[in-house]
Amino acid sequence: MLDKTNIKTLPKEILSTLGPSSLNEKVINRLEDAGVSLFRINLSHTSLEDLPNVINEVRKYTSIPICLDTEGAQVRTGKLKQEYIHVLENKYMHIVQETILGDEKEICLFPGNVFDQLKVGDLISIDFNTVLVQIVDQDKIGWVVRVITGGQIGNNKAVSIDREITLDPLTVKDKASIIIGLNLKIEHFALSFANHENDVKLIRSLVGEHRNIISKIETLDGISNLDGILEQTNSILIDRGDLSRQIPIEQIPRAQKEIIRQAKKKSVKCYVATNLLESMISQPNPTRAEVNDIFSTLEDGADGLVLAAETAIGKFPVSCAIMVCKLIWQFEEYSKDPTFLINQNLSMNSVSIIEPHGGVLINRMMSSDEPIEWSNLHKISVSLSDLMNVEQIAIGTYSPLKGFLIKNEVESVLNEYSLLNGVVWTLPIMLQVSEDQIKGIKLNDSVALCLEDSEEIFAQMKISDIYSYDLMDLASRIFSTTDITHPGVKKLQQGGSFFLGGQVKMIKRLSSELKHYEITPRQARSIFSNKNWIRILGFHTRDVALRSHEYIQKLGFEKAYCDGLFIHPLIGSRKTGDYLPEVIMRSYELVAEKYFQDKSVLIAAFQSYPRHAGAREAIFTAICHKNFGCSHFLLGQDHSDESDFYESDATKNLFIKLGDIGIKPIFLEELSYCKKCQAHSDFCDHDESAIIKISAKDGRELIKIGKLLPEWYMRKEISDYLVKDLRKGKEIFTK
Repeated sequence: MLDKTNIKTLPKEILSTLGPSSLNEKVINRLEDAGVSLFRINLSHTSLEDLPNVINEVRKYTSIPICLDTEGAQVRTGKLKQEYIHVLENKYMHIVQETILGDEKEICLFPGNVFDQLKVGDLISIDFNTVLVQIVDQDKIGWVVRVITGGQIGNNKAVSIDREITLDPLTVKDKASIIIGLNLKIEHFALSFANHENDVKLIRSLVGEHRNIISKIETLDGISNLDGILEQTNSILIDRGDLSRQIPIEQIPRAQKEIIRQAKKKSVKCYVATNLLESMISQPNPTRAEVNDIFSTLEDGADGLVLAAETAIGKFPVSCAIMVCKLIWQFEEYSKDPTFLINQNLSMNSVSIIEPHGGVLINRMMSSDEPIEWSNLHKISVSLSDLMNVEQIAIGTYSPLKGFLIKNEVESVLNEYSLLNGVVWTLPIMLQVSEDQIKGIKLNDSVALCLEDSEEIFAQMKISDIYSYDLMDLASRIFSTTDITHPGVKKLQQGGSFFLGGQVKMIKRLSSELKHYEITPRQARSIFSNKNWIRILGFHTRDVALRSHEYIQKLGFEKAYCDGLFIHPLIGSRKTGDYLPEVIMRSYELVAEKYFQDKSVLIAAFQSYPRHAGAREAIFTAICHKNFGCSHFLLGQDHSDESDFYESDATKNLFIKLGDIGIKPIFLEELSYCKKCQAHSDFCDHDESAIIKISAKDGRELIKIGKLLPEWYMRKEISDYLVKDLRKGKEIFTK
């Protein structure tokens, strides 16, 4: 999972430019998690007035160092009246000397001394050849240019002229920014358009000998004078974008290889930038060509990769950094052994979805090439909840379990909160049977498991242990009570005193009218991967969607900087008075249709049942969601709704006792609604008379008498749906 203490140091560096898409706590935190080693502030897009605030803002969220990237010796367009202007081919416009807000008729260029160096005949390309103009005359307004290639011109876009123009290595703004940076203890500076070794010497004279200088190679002069630049700089950066304005694009790969070769010869670090993941500025996944380019760049010997527009203005800054991180680890493994292995597991090194509990996602579904002669097997009739356990074992939800626990494992779980191999496990998964059911069964026998009152076979079980327990003693150890009114104790007492342990294989899954809502852990992980989710918040419920649920989901989502929310309602057997599973799922559909429009939520059904085991069950449920791929799990004060039997902080205390189990719990205090604040909260300063305690049980009781609930408690769409169905005579509660 994404945790700074668990991520190994990347063998290559990732540099990330900060901008509108990433200058916030969540994204900076996630970029750091993904392995970014240096944050870049582009002075071309940051005003002098804003620079100190930007530096201080970044430092509030991270200890990763900051690099100030100078404007350097580059011509740029001035500001425009609107974000973009559109110019047409064969039309005429002016380049003027004074500073103006440009439009389709007139624009200005920076720095100002460029104007006097222009002459008739100059070809000027704007924004990586998006627009090409030629100077044809000069009049009292300024230089008259003819548009040769039309297109869009934006604010502060790079401009190149087809001959050498004299420009200072550092602008006035660069020098002022360096002073600000030094006052704020910045240690890294990037020199844009490093053309000569003297350019590097100039910035060195300003920042000092001990600070790190990255010289950006983005011109023919920079390549011609590379040897001298390498002598003076700490590292170099190949900006393939600006370089392509001076050399043909088909020569960029050769130029890159040669520059890296010379840098390595001098033992100078070399980074590569521009268009690494260009498509991900607007799309969630890269192209095949882009990932091949990055891999080849690493193979060329690049020491690091630079994300620019991808993280500054792109829609998916974190996904970009994660993709680069994954490619770096793939290259690292390739460097050790170029042999390609199918299903090669790099999750220990890579930023990826959390590992399954115990390291492996179990699969105990019987394949078609495993013929079994069922007629020869002893048949055991088991309950629906037992078969639910079999199914969740088979699809991997209970990983690393492969079957029902033997007695030694049960004792380890009850005494040590772990399996015999030391893996944390809190709830014994046991197959309870009567003395009559085990007659004729011996150890190592294979038996068929059938649904009670049916001959239909669902699974095979290899018997490894047959054992018994005093049920009251067992109840005390699992539920911390022997009170027969406790639903878990009551259910245990109604069964036999014998238990079977052993591995299971499921021949077919349970049928259900809600089966289409279910997904397996493997499917969940595939969906999360497709959505580029790494941090996923799990939410487990047996209630309809409430506004308080939305509040805590949002709170947990923001607290853990999550990519996605996995809402996973329970649809198995339940207590009398609970909402029916189909009603719960429909309530979440109604919420999703109108209120979950940002594509950051996945809703699926969980075919299981409440155990009423307090803290043991809470951690067991968290482990199940870890196997589905959740990195974080929401826990309220009363996870199992048996507050009469358990202390409110029991779950939190047990989590602390067990230490890191691989999934991060997010604990939320008891919620209330404040009439004065008109909001949900876990804390409010207002008088108690303004505070309304939120009770799911009370809400159910009001719905049962056909009363619509207030909007602050439940969305009107859901309240209307429940009451209308009730009035029509439809069942919405479990009998």
